[in-house]
Amino acid sequence: MRSWQVERRKRTRRLIELGGLVVKAGVVDLTGDDRAMIYGALLWMADKLQSDQGEQARSLWAAKGKQAFEADPATQIKTNG
Repeated sequence: MRSWQVERRKRTRRLIELGGLVVKAGVVDLTGDDRAMIYGALLWMADKLQSDQGEQARSLWAAKGKQAFEADPATQIKTNG
């Protein structure tokens, strides 16, 4: 397999996994699958991370996500911390 094919598959898998997180969090159902609303929420999150409250948001959101993963026995992930 060519290196560009390997990289493309890695990228595709990553995008699928990230999309799965959006579904797992309930965002799709809560927004009625409104793509503009989901994108707007993601843009708000990016703005928050770039603000002076970014470190606090990272810490809070990482802890909440880790707790949710640990509470779900079907979810096995590698954490960065």
